[in-house]
Amino acid sequence: MFIQTEATPNPQTLKFLPGQTVVAGPPRDIKSAEEAENSPLARRLFGLDGVQGVFLGSDFISVTKSEDASWAELKPAILGLIMEHYLSGEPAIEGEAAQASEFFDEKDAKVVSEIKELLETRVRPAVAQDGGDIVFQGFKDGVVYLQMVGACSGCPSATATLKQGVENLLKHFVPQVQEVQEVQMPGGGSCGI
Repeated sequence: MFIQTEATPNPQTLKFLPGQTVVAGPPRDIKSAEEAENSPLARRLFGLDGVQGVFLGSDFISVTKSEDASWAELKPAILGLIMEHYLSGEPAIEGEAAQASEFFDEKDAKVVSEIKELLETRVRPAVAQDGGDIVFQGFKDGVVYLQMVGACSGCPSATATLKQGVENLLKHFVPQVQEVQEVQMPGGGSCGI
């Protein structure tokens, strides 16, 4: 098994590509060992000192390290654990993870559908290249609420991505959008496309 590694715009996060499916459903952003209870892969990775976050995408794994950890020491150990996981035959996720609830008024369902389509086709592929994802959280009074996860969480390019990239794109195609705001989750931040 050959696992490719790519840098991301976030210097604390590396992207690992095992060359096969990681998760078939929605991506998972796991911020702690406690949150990893239904993920054998994330549990393995959180067993390493210095691992601060694990993001499981469709065909990649992003690992975020603590500030004081060294990639020179962590990277070989992570590669070994990913290989060990795939050799074990265990799934990356056991059972179904709970989905975050979205909020929007039913009268805005068509607008929300347009926003989600643009995020899915134009934004998420670019963000996934950087080892992260962007998740729709809600729409109210012209404001789109998004959460940036994976390598995008804590990335120095967060504000530029949301305001200059995503907000401008959504405003251009969906006139009802007036602004984009990031929903900060505990320990969260954001990423550049």
